[in-house]
Amino acid sequence: MPTEIPWIAPAGALLLGYLLGSIPFGVLLTRAAGAGDLRQIGSGNIGATNVLRTGRKGLAAATLLLDMAKGAVAVLIAGAFLPGTAALAATAAFIGHCYPVWLKFRGGKGVATLMGVVLALHWPSGLVYAAVWLGLLATVRISSVSGMAAAISAPVSAAFFGRIDLVLMLLALALIVLWKHRENIDRLLSGSEPRLGSKRG
Repeated sequence: MPTEIPWIAPAGALLLGYLLGSIPFGVLLTRAAGAGDLRQIGSGNIGATNVLRTGRKGLAAATLLLDMAKGAVAVLIAGAFLPGTAALAATAAFIGHCYPVWLKFRGGKGVATLMGVVLALHWPSGLVYAAVWLGLLATVRISSVSGMAAAISAPVSAAFFGRIDLVLMLLALALIVLWKHRENIDRLLSGSEPRLGSKRG
């Protein structure tokens, strides 16, 4: 029996995760619906919040679900066929969304995709993530605040539930979410960050 090449499974998980994560569903859906180039609308971001600025709530919901799903699917496929590589696939899917090769590495901010990977890796932490995100979105109505808080909740809840193996990875991904929101943070500090439903930001 031939000796298994040790790097094949990790490399496969990274490639699978990145390719799935880099699918720009927001751009594809808005273009297919005749709503224009999402990168030229509102903030120029490719995520669901910016899709909502087109006035197409259905497209925004579909973008949100698909961005979540691509992260979860990457984890689940890697877990089923490439044992021990689920966390690698999760990381790669998130990076793929934030820095997709198809869009010259200018992607989204990763909040929805991170929720998908957290749910697939450890569903209790995923439920905390969803509760923080949706709870703040409903009350504060500032997308950036709810997204950043949800991302921060991921490593915290993983630690609380005893999933220490996930803490460092989720912390790193949460820090990337914060980095991707640096312009939003500047606007929050200046009091100019728009609330949900605004045409800008």
